[in-house]
Amino acid sequence: MSIFLYACEPWTLIADTERRIRAMEMRCYRRLFSISQKEHITNKEVRRRFENAIGQHIDLLTIVRQRKLKWYGHTTRSSGLAKTIKQGTVNGEGEGGRRNAGKTTLKNGPDLS
Repeated sequence: MSIFLYACEPWTLIADTERRIRAMEMRCYRRLFSISQKEHITNKEVRRRFENAIGQHIDLLTIVRQRKLKWYGHTTRSSGLAKTIKQGTVNGEGEGGRRNAGKTTLKNGPDLS
């Protein structure tokens, strides 16, 4: 499981990713108990067997969410690049707005003299 959780902090958890995490967790449980998909044992039963074997546990998705929150707190307290990227703040000077690319203006127009 530690290999799976390596660098999970910056992941974006969308519904598809959450579904994949749950599916991977079930595959691991089934492999631990040598339960084949052909046996038609429900996920609920597999979880029950797992809890009976080791006791209460925290599922992978909850661990990923906890690590994401811990990492977010860490980056917001720091003053590094990760904080700048997360908050979307960039110090700089500029006019802002759109550029006049391709448009003729008085500043960059042709010299007619």
